[in-house]
Amino acid sequence: MSELRLTSNPNLIKIYLVNTLHFRLSLCIFAHSESVAQSLKKVLSEERYALNFLYSGQEFLNFIEQNKEQIDCLIFVNRDQDNSLLTKLQTEGILLPLIIIKADNLAVIKTEKTDYIYHSGEVILMSSKLEDLPSYIDQAITHFLHLAPSCTLIEKPTNIEPTKTKETQTFLMLQQRRLAEKLKERLGYLGVYYKRNPQYFCRNLSEEDRQDLIKQLQAEYREIVLNYFAKDEFLNEKLDHFVNRAFFADISVSQILEIHMELMDDFAQQLKLEGRSEEILLDYRLTLIDIIAHLCEMYRRSIPREDLPFELLFRID
Repeated sequence: MSELRLTSNPNLIKIYLVNTLHFRLSLCIFAHSESVAQSLKKVLSEERYALNFLYSGQEFLNFIEQNKEQIDCLIFVNRDQDNSLLTKLQTEGILLPLIIIKADNLAVIKTEKTDYIYHSGEVILMSSKLEDLPSYIDQAITHFLHLAPSCTLIEKPTNIEPTKTKETQTFLMLQQRRLAEKLKERLGYLGVYYKRNPQYFCRNLSEEDRQDLIKQLQAEYREIVLNYFAKDEFLNEKLDHFVNRAFFADISVSQILEIHMELMDDFAQQLKLEGRSEEILLDYRLTLIDIIAHLCEMYRRSIPREDLPFELLFRID
């Protein structure tokens, strides 16, 4: 594949796109009928998108379950009786970018922040404006990448158990990373993944939510330390989860160090009670270095490249 830096030069952009067509975005489309599918095909280029049309609710759910790690965006032609399908995905902890296409006579003005069916990053498109669907796909992906892993701390669906919430957060972060890497290959830019929402920064949370976040970080860090030198096949995933949560909550390196020292103090006291040496705790400096290195790398990459205007990120027409 040709290596070209994206610029505002339209000719270079066209050359770049020709050489990156195999990085098509994979769309899962719940269309109800062939006639609806044909309407959508008219506005969706198969050079840019891999189109997967599903016509029944069970077929839709089965396809997502089997391909959830490859789907880049859901397009849901809305009928009120079908909303339970999105609720099902939510309770299963499967979060993906979503566009809901509504008939104009079903237009509802959102007045509440939590007035959403699937997740707070979903995008609504009225059926009379189908020609705008490509730009709405870009919006849906951007909103999805902006979702912070800690968002479920604030926007808690009452029908999801705490353990499922954690699984959902993990899946969300892995999907964000996968999609961001795909966009990096396709557009040569990763900065969008690191556009964080200050609303979810630790310092901007309520006192109760802030304490909950710190407790979760402490518990996750403790689990990482206890398994760091063991044969834990999920250790890297736990490290990624912890670092991502810390990054999106804008946790500083000094706060990570504080969590580490408090944990080492607890372990030291326990070792003293057992009459054992504290020297073993020195080995866990490697854990701290590992965590800090990953977190610093995320903060480093969060600085946008100066040579690529943000408006070129998705809108390349």
